[in-house]
Amino acid sequence: MRHWIIALGLSLFGLSGCASHDPLNPPPPKLPYDAWYVGAWAPDYMEVWIETVDVIDRRGLVYERVHGGVASIHRPPNNQGNPNGWPEQSGSGKGRHMRGIDLPEFIFVRWQSLVEPQTYNVRIDIPEWVREEMLKPHEAYCRYDGQTIVGYRTHISIGLAPGGIAKAWVLGPCLESIEIGRFIGKIHPKGPYDGTSEGRHRPLTEISREYVETHGIPYDSW
Repeated sequence: MRHWIIALGLSLFGLSGCASHDPLNPPPPKLPYDAWYVGAWAPDYMEVWIETVDVIDRRGLVYERVHGGVASIHRPPNNQGNPNGWPEQSGSGKGRHMRGIDLPEFIFVRWQSLVEPQTYNVRIDIPEWVREEMLKPHEAYCRYDGQTIVGYRTHISIGLAPGGIAKAWVLGPCLESIEIGRFIGKIHPKGPYDGTSEGRHRPLTEISREYVETHGIPYDSW
């Protein structure tokens, strides 16, 4: 994980700028908790491999490759799952806690959609109201242990679907998710693994392949 003045690696999205302090020794973020969280998941059977998640925080610092790998997904046997549409409430997804990184202004994801297969880039803009919500304490009832707590919406959850579609929510332990927005990614011109795999994507599991061959990909549902 590295942080730089805004420039390298993000020119695809036309961003530029700079931070007013030394980017190699930034002050710690002033948050009421140790870290916020970014996680990703995919609809049933619509398998995803995340190549990189990059963050620009509200200080203007860039953090590259803060997360990657498999996204959370359900693959019920016998085609009993349902990948159509987005849930009313999002879970957190598989991800990582962002320690030492201030609240996000932009989140970039490059991922392989394995059922197509195709590789996409998407930029997720985090509005100011989301950062305000992440700093706001809430009294919440936790059903799993019957306790009432004061909690924060510290999690950014990102759903990734075929066609380059992404949707984001902000949520927290024992707190309902709030939708941030729907975003449309672009095909990554270099292909999978930034052009280093001769166009080869990761393999799709047999259970997901069977579902897609039987039911197709519900592009219009996302």
